[in-house]
Amino acid sequence: MPLFWRIFLLNAVVLITATVLLLGPVTVSTPVLLVEAFVLTVGLAAMLGANALLLRVGLAPLQRVTRAMSTTDLLRPGQRPEVAGRGEIAELISTYNTMLDRLEDERATSSARALSAQEDERRRIAQELHDEVGQSLTAVLLQLKRVADHAPPELREELSLVQETTRGSLDEIRRIALRLRPGVLDELGLASALKALTAEFGGSGLTVQHRLAPDLPDLGPEAELVLYRVAQEGLTNIARHANAHRAEVALRRSPTGVELRVQDDGQGIGAASEGAGILGMRERALLVGADLEVGPAAGGGTRVRLAVPVPVRGPAPVGTLPPVTTAPDRKHRT
Repeated sequence: MPLFWRIFLLNAVVLITATVLLLGPVTVSTPVLLVEAFVLTVGLAAMLGANALLLRVGLAPLQRVTRAMSTTDLLRPGQRPEVAGRGEIAELISTYNTMLDRLEDERATSSARALSAQEDERRRIAQELHDEVGQSLTAVLLQLKRVADHAPPELREELSLVQETTRGSLDEIRRIALRLRPGVLDELGLASALKALTAEFGGSGLTVQHRLAPDLPDLGPEAELVLYRVAQEGLTNIARHANAHRAEVALRRSPTGVELRVQDDGQGIGAASEGAGILGMRERALLVGADLEVGPAAGGGTRVRLAVPVPVRGPAPVGTLPPVTTAPDRKHRT
């Protein structure tokens, strides 16, 4: 029965009952006696209570849908209100769940497309830095050496300083290009890439350790890219915000796949809202059907946990992400 007719019939029953009582043996004296006023008050309260109870029961599924609408997060998929009730209410809940399925699929598709374009752009920039800027600075460095060899003694010291500055700039460009596209991930695999990542972030008061299991299953390039990115973003947040002295990156086999943990002994995330970095990690986790948790660690600090299922499901049909990676500059993290 439609919701309109159920509410209408409920109110009709209440009104008909009141009319029958008035037309029946129950009468009201003039002036109203205390007993009659008490009976009328009790009867009115009973009818109002019954009406409220029946409406509460009938509209309870709508309240669950309202709560679901206010708490649904597309970056945490799978949250669905239970299809309950009858008629229009059940149809409404089912339609809402279908809408959530469509929105999550569309968000995953658009995220995969955006991240794929981002990876392509990083690869292009890294290639240009290596091929164009790097080679130009190498040529400048060789020319400075040739000039310094024929320069008078009073200019050699200044030319030597210029050489060192140029050499430092060349090394920095190579480091940036390597972070944009570290070949170790493509050539030596995820474990070696994570070891290099922990070595990069170690130092300057922060000790980064790694515990990488040797018996990891074959994950595929998309999942390895997501794992590397999450570890990279986790270490970046530790270096920027945690004021930590120790951090650890652990990768191990789990009953359903693999599990990555990045945690520190810093000040913790507290009640701070999730920033762009954590939201980016959640979007990447969705691409491979992974589960991401960010919260306080057992001994203090913050823990990032990423559980990747195996076999790994690829991203949306828009195409896979290219196997390239990046890391923000330690001196200019954003």
